[in-house]
Amino acid sequence: MIARLRTLTRRAIALLFILGTMSGTALAQRQGGEPGQFDYYVLSLSWSPSFCATATGAAKAQECGQPSGFVVHGLWPQFDNGGFPENCQVPPPRLDRRIVSATLDLMPGSKLIYHEWDTHGTCSGLEQHDYFDLIRKARGAVTIPPQFDDPQQPLKEGPNDVVDAFVKANPGLAPDDIVAACDRTRLREVRICLTRDLAFRSCGAGGACRADSIVIPPVRGR
Repeated sequence: MIARLRTLTRRAIALLFILGTMSGTALAQRQGGEPGQFDYYVLSLSWSPSFCATATGAAKAQECGQPSGFVVHGLWPQFDNGGFPENCQVPPPRLDRRIVSATLDLMPGSKLIYHEWDTHGTCSGLEQHDYFDLIRKARGAVTIPPQFDDPQQPLKEGPNDVVDAFVKANPGLAPDDIVAACDRTRLREVRICLTRDLAFRSCGAGGACRADSIVIPPVRGR
C-alpha cells in the first residue's frame, strides 16, 4: 500500500512538473503581448545622417556604409492608449535570411532587420513574408518631400516645418498623423501612423520634438 502511494505521488509530481513547464512555455511565447492584438501601426523613418553622426561599433559599420536619407527603422504595432506590444514570441521564430537580404534596400543593416522582426514583427500576427511585404507597402505609401531627398548642406527647420513638408507631399496625410522626433539638436526620425490597412490616421499626443528648431544633417559621400 505504501509503495503504491509513493508511486502515485511520484506520478502526480511529474504531472505537475509537465503542466508547469507547459504553462511556462505558453507564458514565454506571449511575453510582452499577444500576436495580432493591437490597434494601429507606426511607420518609423529614421534620418540616417543623424544616426550615423553618433553611432559607433557594429551598428555604424552596418548601417552607415552608404549615404542615405530617410530609411525604414521599423513598422511598430501600437495601442490606442499609447502603449505598444513587443517581443510577443520568446524565443522568436528565426527570420529567413532570404527575407533579410531582400529588405536591405529599405532597412540598412541585417542586425536592425532581425531586431525589428524579433521585437515588433512577432507582435503583428503576420507570417514573416507578409510582415516584411507590409513594411514595403507602408514605405511605398509615403512620399519623401523633395527638400529631404538628397540635401548636400545642413538644413535648419522647425519640427512643424518637417511635419508640414510631409503633409504637403502626401495627400490625405494630416498634421496629427505624423510626429517629428529629435534629440537636443538633430532630427532623428519621423513617425507616421497608419491603420492596419495602411491608411493614414491620427497618432494622438506624445513623442513630438519640442525644440524650436533642429538641424537636419546632409547626406554625404555620394
